[in-house]
Amino acid sequence: MSKKNTDISKFLSYVLRHQPEAIDLSLDKEGWAVISDLILCSVKEGYTLDNNLLRNIVDNSDKKRFTISDDGLRIRAAQGHSTQQVDIAYKEKTPPDILYHGTATRFISVIREQGLIPLSRQYVHLSPDEDTAIRVGQRHGKPVVLKIKALNMYEQGFEFFQADNGVWLTDTVPYRFIQE
Repeated sequence: MSKKNTDISKFLSYVLRHQPEAIDLSLDKEGWAVISDLILCSVKEGYTLDNNLLRNIVDNSDKKRFTISDDGLRIRAAQGHSTQQVDIAYKEKTPPDILYHGTATRFISVIREQGLIPLSRQYVHLSPDEDTAIRVGQRHGKPVVLKIKALNMYEQGFEFFQADNGVWLTDTVPYRFIQE
């Protein structure tokens, strides 16, 4: 993805995941924004967007952070919302035996005390593979990958969901289900 597209992707993450009101954009309960509204509201921040550019960013982003609706009229962030107005009704799904969580070594002592909690987000994010977890952890410092006994959690009553982009979501991960 080009630097211009990377900048636009970061802007889209900001408004579709965290601060739609910063550009007077409205999201519905499922996190969808009308694309024509997004295009109009983005001009205030100096972004010239169009349908083709948005489709290109959605289709070519390696992180698959965004989804365009089947009718092509709406866009949303696949997961990672901190705004409480969005509550995507993900369908519960049985996870694989092991999932992964990438973090930085500086957070390990807190994780040992609290387990994994969503902090400002709605869910704890888990990766289906170690490589993705390493990339996530690198964003925060020296990476460490935690193995999560996901199927064991599920069998004990914890709910799991999977976002459009393949990221696994759960409310919390108690430390007893974490392998360092």
